[in-house]
Amino acid sequence: MPQDDAASQDRQALREENRHIRYLRFLVDLALNEIWAGRFTQAQAREVVENLRSQALKLFPGKETAFDLIYRPRLQRAITETFKLR
Repeated sequence: MPQDDAASQDRQALREENRHIRYLRFLVDLALNEIWAGRFTQAQAREVVENLRSQALKLFPGKETAFDLIYRPRLQRAITETFKLR
């Protein structure tokens, strides 16, 4: 029966990680929509990105590089295009 406990714990951990992923995606999508809609100043949009990064690191400690590779470019592109920085 110890294998059943280990398998149950693994399933629970996987469910929790998937929940964290869905929540982070929701936050990123919300931030992108708000940036694209022009609801923030440029400074506020940059602050939103940093707050979002902090939240992501709470959900996934030690994954700074993953956030910077996966989400930061999308968020930065939204800021760049919204505020016509190029």
